[in-house]
Amino acid sequence: MGRTIVFLVFPDFQILDLTGPLEVFSQAQRMRPGSYTTRVTALEPGPVTASCGLPVLAETADAFRPEAAETADAATGTTGTTGTDTLIVVGGRGTRVAAQDGQHSAWIARTAAQARRTASVCSGAFLLAQAGLLDGRRATTHWQACAELAERFPAVTVDPEPIFVNDGPVWTSAGVTAGIDLALALVEADHGGALARAIARQLVVFVQRPGGQSQFSAQLAAQRPAREPLRRLQTYISEHPDADLSVTTLAAHVGMSERHFARVFRTETGISPAAHVEAVRVETARRLLETTADGLDRIARVAGFGTVATMHRAFRRSVHVTPGDYRARFRERSAARDPR
Repeated sequence: MGRTIVFLVFPDFQILDLTGPLEVFSQAQRMRPGSYTTRVTALEPGPVTASCGLPVLAETADAFRPEAAETADAATGTTGTTGTDTLIVVGGRGTRVAAQDGQHSAWIARTAAQARRTASVCSGAFLLAQAGLLDGRRATTHWQACAELAERFPAVTVDPEPIFVNDGPVWTSAGVTAGIDLALALVEADHGGALARAIARQLVVFVQRPGGQSQFSAQLAAQRPAREPLRRLQTYISEHPDADLSVTTLAAHVGMSERHFARVFRTETGISPAAHVEAVRVETARRLLETTADGLDRIARVAGFGTVATMHRAFRRSVHVTPGDYRARFRERSAARDPR
């Protein structure tokens, strides 16, 4: 029996929060017919305009009230086919208004009580929190909104790091494209990793970012340089973290003196060359700790730290835990997300 995925939208929602996950489930249905049915709903049915100006035609949310689903099932002689298996609340600028009216949070609370699981994309987490679904749970949202979510809803344990978080029947994700990662994880939970990977390959997206991967990366944190040689150098650093990345070597790569290079790099990226190199190496080490069983010695070499002691010091500065503790915490999170 197919699972019904219901998306809740509202005026000024973020279009990618809807279309990214929606396409994942649509691809799953094409590859495995009968796996999913998707519905886009709103409290006021009809065209709902996204923040980009694109209108989306939404069904009435009343059709997915528990009593309405039961009535529809009785009329068709089926059981549980029209109800909501998974409720996904999108985000966007309109969440502030939607959270103020009380109607959205009340509908979400009623629907979530009957659904198998509930999820949010980006700032949709604020609507889940408003509905009381995140009390006593870990959750995440777009990194820019994490502090506000924690301040407004102190009963929620807000984790600004992961791309998505699964705590019991509730899933939350970071901003925009992280909704695709969340949807792939939901497909994997339902139908296994092979289908999720096939969808990721079809959509030409990362196969597949683990939920514990940080929202932050060295490339995202650094400003994009105006000079093309510096942009190429950033790419080189990311692709060769184990190379000689001293200021002397990097300056030679772009044909500058060391002093001029250091000054220009900081001016155009907002960070010193050494700090950028360390951020890339920490990011590389974190990815290896999350996705491999390699020993710390090998990870330190591959990430460019050379020794475990050097890697320890860098982790203490930026991640505030040791590499061993980081791996242990990530595995705990992964086990909590996947109870199998």
